[in-house]
Amino acid sequence: MNLDDLKSRHSALLAARYSGTRSVSYDGKTVTYGTDAELAAAIGDIERRIAKLERGARRILRPYAVKDL
Repeated sequence: MNLDDLKSRHSALLAARYSGTRSVSYDGKTVTYGTDAELAAAIGDIERRIAKLERGARRILRPYAVKDL
């Protein structure tokens, strides 16, 4: 999934939650969540995926020193 797809799904999930419905439709599919907690968990998952894609791959540099004796 690319970033644009995730953002469109995120906005669909938020719109459904704010309107009080538990059904979300996108890409010709309809998903019905049982509780608001499930919908909130789905929103949280999408937000983590978006954050990961926006951050990109980072290099971790760990400096160290070696003292020759």
